[in-house]
Amino acid sequence: MNKAELIDAMASDANLSKADAKRALESLTTNVTGALKKGDKVALIGFGTFSISARAARTGRNPQTGATIQIKAKKVAKFKAGSALSDAVN
Repeated sequence: MNKAELIDAMASDANLSKADAKRALESLTTNVTGALKKGDKVALIGFGTFSISARAARTGRNPQTGATIQIKAKKVAKFKAGSALSDAVN
């Protein structure tokens, strides 16, 4: 399912116009992104939790040349599925 298909499904399920469903989806993604940027977690009970994890700097290898490279530390977004979501897909 892509973004347009998700918007169509949201509009149909919630009896909204496609424009309203698009604004709702954009608001969700904007607010989740903003919370993660601040270092907060976003927990949606039954669905899952979005969080930020720090990945340490490490040494890697270029697979083509075998040369050692340094990989910088960075923050990565994580999603852990809730039990209801996990049960629904299994």
